[in-house]
Amino acid sequence: MTDAALIDDLRSSLVARVARVSALDPFRSVGVVREVVGLLIESEGPPASLGDVVEMRTDDGGRIRAQCVGFRDGRLLSIPLDEVDGLRPGLEVVLRGEASHAPVGDALLGRVLDGFGGPIDDKPPINAGRTRSIYDPAPGPLERVPIDEPLATGVRVIDGLLPCGKGQRVGLFGGSGVGKSTLLGAMARNSSADVNVIALIGERNREVRGFLEDVLGEEGMRRSVVVTATSEQPAPLRVRAAFLAAAIADDFREQGRDVLLIMDSVTRLATAQREIGLAAGEPPSQKGYPPSVFQLLPRVFERAGRFEQGSVTAFFTVLVEGDDMNEPIADAVRGLLDGHVVLSRELASRNHFPAIDALESVSRVAREVAPEQQLADAGRMLEAMAAYRRSEDLINLGAYTQGANPKLDAAVQAQESLNEFLRQDLRAGDDLEGTRSRLRALAETV
Repeated sequence: MTDAALIDDLRSSLVARVARVSALDPFRSVGVVREVVGLLIESEGPPASLGDVVEMRTDDGGRIRAQCVGFRDGRLLSIPLDEVDGLRPGLEVVLRGEASHAPVGDALLGRVLDGFGGPIDDKPPINAGRTRSIYDPAPGPLERVPIDEPLATGVRVIDGLLPCGKGQRVGLFGGSGVGKSTLLGAMARNSSADVNVIALIGERNREVRGFLEDVLGEEGMRRSVVVTATSEQPAPLRVRAAFLAAAIADDFREQGRDVLLIMDSVTRLATAQREIGLAAGEPPSQKGYPPSVFQLLPRVFERAGRFEQGSVTAFFTVLVEGDDMNEPIADAVRGLLDGHVVLSRELASRNHFPAIDALESVSRVAREVAPEQQLADAGRMLEAMAAYRRSEDLINLGAYTQGANPKLDAAVQAQESLNEFLRQDLRAGDDLEGTRSRLRALAETV
């Protein structure tokens, strides 16, 4: 190693140590465990705030971390973030203020992190050099700039018919098994964003590795940071993972980069918050979801946006129960976002992938980010698709007479070409100009 490289290495190590020391609380705040009931640990002290992390040391030297979720009769209520073997009344409870911070920066690229920001990919320790609070508030409304620049996703049906802008927040709505993960991986590999931050919340362990190796792949992983909190992990850790991903995306955005934030899934995030709220004594409301769930969602969504320096474009998946698009979480999310993409089980059953129902989907910033020609072409194509869908049963039964409706005649003749445009092998993305050219040619036929 050269002298210059050695000096750089020492400087990075010193910066990391200074950051860790700066995050430490110089005062040791201590309490005592008094009672453990179900998911809740009740303790006298320490003087913590909502969201703070406390730590208990068991008699055999084990460590149990927990997150403060409420207060009752002067006692602190917390929910464990680790296994609770060895937990008993009388254990000392210590406030860990530094636990609300996590590493950020380029050192995270290509890494897989847990909800605490620690690596779980069997690679060397992360020497990030910087940390930041994961609970920073969302930027204010006057800090944002208009969304008027397109972000290419590499997916034809989105780029052509539902154009997305830098800083937009989009929901991907669909049931299980309709291709959400494959679609997300394609966007991570082929989008025009500089960096991907991917949060896998409440996923099965098998699916996490499958997503990393089979869906995201080496190409996508090189410019991605993956944060995961799987389904068996405690609810506070799953919620924390969502805020950690948002904080990492914020940091890249403040460096002037265009970030693609992908969160799969908002439904499992809401379920985790429901567990926390009900354990803390909140009254259930819609389908058992307490009010804190609907307060949590905008706190996460509003971290995305376009700013003078950089942008965070976010795609949030919503796993709709029984394909019910009006269930409480889907309904709340749809009203908070800048557009929604609906994945259809019927299209998936026809082996039509991506299974995006363009007629049920919408981009609320399309007019700001797409040229007039593209909007006109997309409008003609959507009209043809709508005309065909209205008469599809008659056509299949042979009850439609050609010549009765010239627009429908054109839609029927162009149906095969329409489906070729809507279908795509997601292993290869299409560039934005190529998508617009293909859309222009197709629009001339309907």
